[in-house]
Amino acid sequence: MDPADSQRPLEVRVAYSPWPQTIEQVDLRLAPASTVRDALLHSGLPQRHGLPLDGLEVGVWGRICTLDAALRHQDRVEIYRPLRVDPKEARRQRYKGQGRSPASRAAPA
Repeated sequence: MDPADSQRPLEVRVAYSPWPQTIEQVDLRLAPASTVRDALLHSGLPQRHGLPLDGLEVGVWGRICTLDAALRHQDRVEIYRPLRVDPKEARRQRYKGQGRSPASRAAPA
């Protein structure tokens, strides 16, 4: 790693989807040793949407991480919404509404 790279500000993006089909993104320039927590605080997204930092589920490029995780240049920090319905249960309800079970869709033997 080039020593000059360790002194260069980190360019990161913080993304949050407050509801389906909507994404809010904030591009930031942070100090070289910044963490996910720093990015969230500087983005203002948790404050804008009333999200408490403690207990917030976050990740970097789709991988869950802690708020103390170190960031790298051009990382994408993502704030995850909790699931309202278990995906398996939602699928069962859709099939129930159609009057058939998932097992009935199996290919004939």
